[in-house]
Amino acid sequence: MRDPLPIIPIASSLRPAAVEYRALDVERDHADTVLDGMHRPLHDLRISVTDRCNLRCTYCMPREVFDDSHVYLPRSDLLTFEEIEHLARLFIRLGVRKIRLTGGEPLLRHGIEQLVEKLARLQTATGEAVEIALTTNGVILARKAQSLKDAGLKRVTVSLDGLSDATFQRMSGSDVAVATVLEGIAAAQAAGLGPLKVNMVVKRGVNEHEIVPMAEHFRHSGIVLRYIEFMDVGTSNGWRMDDVVPAREILDRIAVRFPIEQLDPNYTGEVAERWRYADGAGEVGVISSVTHAFCSECSRARLSTDGKLYTCLFASEGMDLRMPLRQQEGDRVLTNLIADCWGRRTDQYSLLRHAATGEVAGSVKKVEMSYIGG
Repeated sequence: MRDPLPIIPIASSLRPAAVEYRALDVERDHADTVLDGMHRPLHDLRISVTDRCNLRCTYCMPREVFDDSHVYLPRSDLLTFEEIEHLARLFIRLGVRKIRLTGGEPLLRHGIEQLVEKLARLQTATGEAVEIALTTNGVILARKAQSLKDAGLKRVTVSLDGLSDATFQRMSGSDVAVATVLEGIAAAQAAGLGPLKVNMVVKRGVNEHEIVPMAEHFRHSGIVLRYIEFMDVGTSNGWRMDDVVPAREILDRIAVRFPIEQLDPNYTGEVAERWRYADGAGEVGVISSVTHAFCSECSRARLSTDGKLYTCLFASEGMDLRMPLRQQEGDRVLTNLIADCWGRRTDQYSLLRHAATGEVAGSVKKVEMSYIGG
């Protein structure tokens, strides 16, 4: 029987000066990993290092919502690099083997290489290295790629939603040229940050005409191109089921031009369905969380910029870890908080949405992707 948890306010201006965590200050054997309420292990941790971004992508930070008057989190609210390292170490004790840095745009966080270096030194109890990866829009990647590699970063995923400037700028809500992102991708490849992946969010009526040109561009490049169904993350991107281009349609469009064959997953819980070109020109993937949900194998936890633990990309609330951390609660308390939060997890948002024919009630309030990380 688990010890009872204290009542911890998620977000309130009336927080008490201190919270009692005595019920959690007990020794527990968490073994190698913890399982949630659906027996899913905690294996992956996504850490959002900033809520700022230099693009205004329509599916994440649409400019009409995140305009020039938008107020970002004050710097004092952000977890420091030392705090992130501290919490990451505890997550590793509970089974995390992969850490991905996200945002916002993580390369906007000053000194990001220092954080990468700290995390790259972390190991499991048996001395196993933890994989450190990063997702970026690629705008400033060209000048950061080598320093990130030198700091210990292993892999990079770059977001690119079209090859023509007109399409890309419409999707990104910016005047950035595609060439800038392609330069960043080339720099990451040259630095050895791989295998490199490129993510394309596909939205009906906006960029689905670039599905095949994107495939053609990245064939023979050694880069894995992944197509992502437009998702209802947050509440500000105006999501409608009619705007979703199903993964099946994406694959059919590619197959007409380039025959493809399905591959087995690299590992249990991999979110992308893998396909290879029949002529050996490389690999593509589709992430179909709208039309073919994969909640049953989800092993991801998310740590927000200001230190809240979220157990689902579509969550509405997170558990505050920054407060007990800054109140200098011991590692035993923090570890038990994380383990108990994961142990109570029953998230299956995409499966439930799928069962409800894809539509989601507009009254459901969800955290924005720019805050929690994609």
